[in-house]
Amino acid sequence: MTVHDDEVLGKAYDARLMRRLLRYLRPYWRHVAVAFVAIIAGAAASLAQPYLIKIAIDRYIGAGRLEGLDRLAWLYFAILVAAFASEYLQTWMMQFTGQRIMFDLRMEIYRHLQRLDLRFYDRNPVGRLMTRVTSDVDVLNDLFTSGVVTVFGDVFTLAGIMAMMVWMNWRLAIVAFSVLPLIVLVTQWFRRNVRESYRVVRGLIARINAFLQEHITGMMTVQLFRREGLSFERFDEIDRRHRDANIESIFYYAVFYPAIEAVSALASALIIWYGGESVLRSTLTLGALVAFLQYSQRFFRPISDMSEKFNILQSAMASSERIFNVLDEPVVITNPERPLPRPAPAAGDIVFDRVWFAYDGKPATTADAEDRRTTTQGSDAQWVLKDVSFEVRPGERVGIVGATGSGKTTLINLLLRFYDVQRGRIAIDGVDIRRLDLADVRGLFSLVLQDVHLFSGTIAENIRLGNAAIDDERVRRAAAAVHAAPFIARLPAGYASAVAERGSTLSVGQKQLLSFARALAFDPRVLILDEATSSVDTDTEIVIRDALRVLMAGRTTIAIAHRLSTIQDMDKILVLHKGRIRESGTHQELLAQRGIYFKLFELQYQSRQENSDLPASQEIGPGSASL
Repeated sequence: MTVHDDEVLGKAYDARLMRRLLRYLRPYWRHVAVAFVAIIAGAAASLAQPYLIKIAIDRYIGAGRLEGLDRLAWLYFAILVAAFASEYLQTWMMQFTGQRIMFDLRMEIYRHLQRLDLRFYDRNPVGRLMTRVTSDVDVLNDLFTSGVVTVFGDVFTLAGIMAMMVWMNWRLAIVAFSVLPLIVLVTQWFRRNVRESYRVVRGLIARINAFLQEHITGMMTVQLFRREGLSFERFDEIDRRHRDANIESIFYYAVFYPAIEAVSALASALIIWYGGESVLRSTLTLGALVAFLQYSQRFFRPISDMSEKFNILQSAMASSERIFNVLDEPVVITNPERPLPRPAPAAGDIVFDRVWFAYDGKPATTADAEDRRTTTQGSDAQWVLKDVSFEVRPGERVGIVGATGSGKTTLINLLLRFYDVQRGRIAIDGVDIRRLDLADVRGLFSLVLQDVHLFSGTIAENIRLGNAAIDDERVRRAAAAVHAAPFIARLPAGYASAVAERGSTLSVGQKQLLSFARALAFDPRVLILDEATSSVDTDTEIVIRDALRVLMAGRTTIAIAHRLSTIQDMDKILVLHKGRIRESGTHQELLAQRGIYFKLFELQYQSRQENSDLPASQEIGPGSASL
């Protein structure tokens, strides 16, 4: 199995899952009660119709009496109207309830997804999660609208028909019921085969969603490396298997329903054969025979409907199990039961105190983290950070450099509590961040990433991100301060210009400037820059560096960089190597040490000198104060 494959189906009926599903009906129990009454009324009206025909034939038509037949006809018409009203009321109430439950369930899933830590998303494909929120919830809608309540109508109808047939003539009823073993055999064959077919279909739907999400998002790479043919072949294979699985399920439906009709016709033939002989012997009335035929036809409809409802139930059990697996995923990054108040105003003093972290390890408790003797996850974990300690004082600007995989971005992930440490602690203004409210912790920071994520909407909406406190004037001031205003003014609608998905119509530099404007508009106490200029050209970098000076003014700043030019004037620079802090100091102090930082600097200098078009006199040497 790949990470995109779906889980196999569980039991056809799981009482535990059904109890959890029925919880979603409770807020709408009045609507369900009305629908239930309407279903019972509709079933009663359905039972009354053949019996009224029996009375019409035996008492009036057969006897040649017209008096009273008109009243019986009007009564039959009234019952038809009542059946129509009952069906309408039941359908409207259950569809209304189903839509409300779908809304509630999707909101609950999305709310839970927002609370889950990044570790969950590291191991779950986006396409699979989309299937949970869309297709699986749709399946549960079918359960609530045409399964969990309406099945009682089918049961009531079957029981009522059997009772009426036995009451009218038990011998003829036995003849009619003699075909039931055939019904059982056909139904069991149908259920067994459709269940397996449905499992394959559901698994392939999840794979299609995952494949499309991955390849549409990465379409630039697909086209760049000319993988269109290969991607098309892979999608063709998955889509063909999904088509074939659906066609296979259609085969079972195509056999099942005609088989039920054939058995129903056989039952009708037996009724005519035995009942006709009884009519000729005057042991059964002609009206009763006609009523028996109508009851027989109505008897097999609920059976075929219940078989379909079995498939709905099977689908719902599978979908609910997958949905509840997501909802039962524990929220690891949580608020403490009694969060400590954040100092106001926050100073922004940040301390990493002997921090150890591994992505394959489990977070320790706050007590464990504070205990220096703890050996949680000690020997087997693949440590990304090892005994990291440093302090960022209020207003201080700190740069972090190191080779790829040294743990630079992990520091930021831990500081923002996207993950929790296994050993040690991280404190803000002297308080462990796990003792603070999560919103208070993240409210201190603005994060500017190398890969800027923009949402569909307008330029202004991407700067304020739904924060009502940030008005239009504040948006414009922030954009102007970071030099984003000129390119925004050139857009057709200015700040109201539409932003395409992921900001695909904007350049890398423009998206970066928008991220700076966003960070400035939120006015954070601590600014975090993660490779903020590594993907832009030199001219754009000059504009961005000027914007950074505006953005960093008066703020505590932590900047991760590959380009040493962006952090050479920082108050302090930390050099990470294989998860440990190897060097610390200013730009000039680290150059003087001629250690790891000096080697990084020398490599970048040589690379820049080889690729620069400037005269040698304008190049910057290793001993220069600026880079």
